[in-house]
Amino acid sequence: MSEEAGVSRHKRRTVLKAGGAAVAGAVAQPVFAATAAPAQAEAAGGVPITLRVNGKPHALTVEARVTLLDALRERLDLTGAKKGCDRGECGACTVHVDGRRVKSCLTLAVMQEGREITTVEGLARDGRLHPVQEAFIRHDAFQCGACTSGQVMSAVAVIDEGHAGSVDEIREWMSGNLCRCAVYPNIVAAVRDAAKEKRP
Repeated sequence: MSEEAGVSRHKRRTVLKAGGAAVAGAVAQPVFAATAAPAQAEAAGGVPITLRVNGKPHALTVEARVTLLDALRERLDLTGAKKGCDRGECGACTVHVDGRRVKSCLTLAVMQEGREITTVEGLARDGRLHPVQEAFIRHDAFQCGACTSGQVMSAVAVIDEGHAGSVDEIREWMSGNLCRCAVYPNIVAAVRDAAKEKRP
């Protein structure tokens, strides 16, 4: 090996080591920041809020960055809303806020104080399932069930909004909810069926 080649390899190795160290530092810094931030927020006490969920008030303290989905699942143990994509694409986390459907992974818990939040756990009344829940069972509108609670919450809203007049209309207005099992025909049939017996 020539001296020139050795010098060249040494330079390349030095550059690679330096680059690796820089990348490791860049990666380590956000991880440290991500773990340090909650500790700082915890030390600061977080933000006290009251969430009204399924007709009941819940006082809790959260970091300002906590999503509504995480507050529901991790603080209130309401696990009906599912964490799917965690970026608003699949609709598995859909809940109602003041009667409007919201993807709870995309909104902050602190923004929902004073609003009426309804999860799939809050749909049944007096021990009876909501007509949409019953229709989903009748039409076997689920397989793995991961998306079902979000589908049900969107279906209730679609019917309340008056967008369940035809198959095409239901497909269009339910398009924000994805089903990996592709049970879409059964879901559409359930929504059409439930729309006929809309609860007053």
